[in-house]
Amino acid sequence: MSKKFEDILKDIRNKILRPVYFLMGEESFYIDVLSDYLEDNVLSEEEKEFNLSILYGKETDVQTIISTAKRFPMMASHHMVIVREAQNLRDIEDLGPYVQNPLQSTILVVCYKYKSLDRRRKLIKDLEKNGVVFEGKKLYENQVPAWISDYVKRKGYRIGPGAVQMLADHLGADLGKIVNELGKVFINLGKGDEISTQLIEEHIGISKDFNNFEFQKALSEKDGPKAFRIVRYFADNPRANPLVLTLGVLYQFFAKLLIYHGLRDKSRNNVASALSVNPFFVADYQSAARLHSPEKIIRSFAYLRECDVRSKGVDNVSTGDGELLRELTYKILYK
Repeated sequence: MSKKFEDILKDIRNKILRPVYFLMGEESFYIDVLSDYLEDNVLSEEEKEFNLSILYGKETDVQTIISTAKRFPMMASHHMVIVREAQNLRDIEDLGPYVQNPLQSTILVVCYKYKSLDRRRKLIKDLEKNGVVFEGKKLYENQVPAWISDYVKRKGYRIGPGAVQMLADHLGADLGKIVNELGKVFINLGKGDEISTQLIEEHIGISKDFNNFEFQKALSEKDGPKAFRIVRYFADNPRANPLVLTLGVLYQFFAKLLIYHGLRDKSRNNVASALSVNPFFVADYQSAARLHSPEKIIRSFAYLRECDVRSKGVDNVSTGDGELLRELTYKILYK
């Protein structure tokens, strides 16, 4: 059966176990969490010595996996076989005969990362019948802020919209990276404490004053002095502030601003829904729309595209990313 991430975790906690778990998809974070949770919570440390087998796709083959899965447990209820990097296996369809009649005392966990098998394949149908199939899909960029908010809340902490957007803009949609960076903050907080932009700066290293969120805001408000201060900071710290990430953030902002202009219903809740943003930020879009007409936004798109292709060497021999961003900023603000 195909199941949701939260449902699989719940079943494992309740000792509802299946003989095969096929974990696949572009988002490896969920695969790692589920496989680690199975490894940590099904067998005791004493049982793992004789009943936990870990194989790697680059170093094994399907027949070895099947042979290992057919072993009976020793002084334990289950034998667990975890296949990491299963996307590197050849002839994975050959798992079919075992999946059709899996050993009930074995828990076979197949970690098939960064891609998914075609759900029309017979193997997937056999897996859905006799085991669990999970597909971890990459989040869209506009889904990341809500994911961060929910994750922080589930961990027992609080975080405001500004801090959430700051993290989302800087870290992108890499959930594993987001979780690792938030972990640096969690260890310095008590349960129920709020994650502020100051704490993010102290423990993750994202400047609360010089980041893509503040840069976007400066451009939207046509605050030239602030925008150029941030450009200077980015130019001096290029590794922490890659141009490609900044361009992506600005493109998303102007795309949403153009959508805002086209809305007939500009009520707070409708704007938040249409733009997929926290209602907290609706006022920012309302203010930006007064300073950036649809025609101006379309010109800004052209400037962004020009900056992007020049950063990749097209019609550009020597101009660095810092200077390109400075030129882009001037055009958006004053042309």
